[in-house]
Amino acid sequence: MTMTAVIGAPTAADARAWSSAGHIMHVEVFHDLHEAEPVWRSLEKSQFSTPYQRFDFLSAWQGHVGTGNELQPCVIVASDAERRPLLLLPLVANAENGVRVARFMGGKHTTFNMALWQRDFAASATQADLDALLRGIRDVPARIDVLALTRQPQRWRDLQNPMALLPNQPSANGCPLMTMAPGAAPSDRISNSFRRRLRSKERKLQALPGFRYRVATTDAEITRMCDAFFTIKPLRMAAQKLPNVFADPGVEDFLRRACLTPLPDGGHVIEIHALECDAEVIAIFAGVADGQRFSMMFNTYTMSESAHYSPGLILMRDIVDHYAERGYTSLDLGIGSDDYKRLFCKDDEPIFDSYLPLTTRGRMAALGMSSMARAKRLVKQTPALKRMAQTLRGALQR
Repeated sequence: MTMTAVIGAPTAADARAWSSAGHIMHVEVFHDLHEAEPVWRSLEKSQFSTPYQRFDFLSAWQGHVGTGNELQPCVIVASDAERRPLLLLPLVANAENGVRVARFMGGKHTTFNMALWQRDFAASATQADLDALLRGIRDVPARIDVLALTRQPQRWRDLQNPMALLPNQPSANGCPLMTMAPGAAPSDRISNSFRRRLRSKERKLQALPGFRYRVATTDAEITRMCDAFFTIKPLRMAAQKLPNVFADPGVEDFLRRACLTPLPDGGHVIEIHALECDAEVIAIFAGVADGQRFSMMFNTYTMSESAHYSPGLILMRDIVDHYAERGYTSLDLGIGSDDYKRLFCKDDEPIFDSYLPLTTRGRMAALGMSSMARAKRLVKQTPALKRMAQTLRGALQR
């Protein structure tokens, strides 16, 4: 496929080519998502990327959040000698403290970040290929000083993430993970004793008229669930003395659009699960799914008396069973080690960050970013330091 690189000037189109010992022979940059869309969607079909890298997800984020924050798309496409796309890096770039930094699209709304890979190439990619990729990015006229590539999974499905061949460090926060063996008994996922405790609490909720578990499928249901979430969540976060990140410009519009966008094979870009009764929506969990993994993005639960009966845990049990019955093999509850996550997720998904300088000016910036991330991880991993940080954060929120 012949691709036209959009490189800043309206009439400019260029691709840098060079020889390498690997397969990557050309690297191009696109500053217009729709120019990159055909290649992007073709690589989605290779299914070696997370559902957070779907075009529909990230184009919604860029349209409502990225553009409002003056983040310029820098979509990097690497191809072989015959211009067959091998990978796509969905990046945005902006100036930070005098250097131009490129990061994955999606900001804090993605649990995992990856390139979209042609699967066979991902299975055979070598250090030489990754070196060629970095040389190519350095040469494209996007003027990137640092690649700050955070929250990357070490593996996805059955393959190692080739980006792990580049210099990296563990991410500041882990991601609790539940693995589910196909055909296993429900008690292998959630113990019978825990299920009994949840059923005891659920009986209180079952007395409410119209109590039910629901996966929102119609536009009307999705809109109603979104309305409930954006009403309850600010109240819940205020009660916890936490900043409402969902009030940031463009975030609500982005999430609503992604929730309402259908996928070709069924479902939606973001799937919403809820417990509700005739009087109210009691709990909401929403996330992305790809046929093998469900990954939670956001959740909340009622401010009413029904909150006393652990509706979030009951809903989480229903979600686990829902996806297990459909043959899913894993489920995660997002970044962070909240206590409720450990009730379901006994393992951790290894994730890593890479801070890669591309210019002389970018070297000190990459070193500073790496050092800050290591310090943050140390705080997260040290209970006494973590308690001090939480106390300070609480004091600043007063």
